[in-house]
Amino acid sequence: MTIMRKHLFCLLMPFFGLLGMNCSEKKVEDHKTVFTKADSLTDRYLAYQDSMLQSWNIMINDDNQKIKAMHNLLHELLVTNADDRELLRGYEEQLNQLVGLRYTQQSMGNAEVVEEYDFASATLVSELISLAESKKEFAYNTTLQKLVEEIRIADQRVANYREEYDHIADQYNQFLERNTAYLTDISNHDTIHKKHLFRMVAVE
Repeated sequence: MTIMRKHLFCLLMPFFGLLGMNCSEKKVEDHKTVFTKADSLTDRYLAYQDSMLQSWNIMINDDNQKIKAMHNLLHELLVTNADDRELLRGYEEQLNQLVGLRYTQQSMGNAEVVEEYDFASATLVSELISLAESKKEFAYNTTLQKLVEEIRIADQRVANYREEYDHIADQYNQFLERNTAYLTDISNHDTIHKKHLFRMVAVE
């Protein structure tokens, strides 16, 4: 190697070193970008899951409280109306069966499951309230009055809770549509699927 070539080589060495460093930094930055996106999607995915679960649990808990209030109403009627014992026991059996009829996040994909539960629940609410209000003691029995009001208000809240759940589940479904390709690395593919909505929008 001539003196001139050696000199030129010495001059260019720092440049090649810098070039190699830039390439390495670029790879690190690209990897960091991918990692950051996956990390962000994971956080959002888990946040949607938590929000849906919380919304669902609030709705079901409220429904359980309504059923409990109906049981309490039947007990109060039984105390004051011994002659209606058989009728009230019949209602008690229907209430016990009601929880078994209730939909789940999976079964509500079948509209008939929700409709059957709603019909059974609405029928019991209507008949028990009518029965309580028809009793002469209802005018002065504050326990009966409070239980009837509790049942009526809880029944009216059903639509609001379902709307709130649908809103979150719909956002989750849209999130899945946009990011399914990335989410397969976050969770088992079999667990990544759209949620059924109460407004019965078809889901895959």
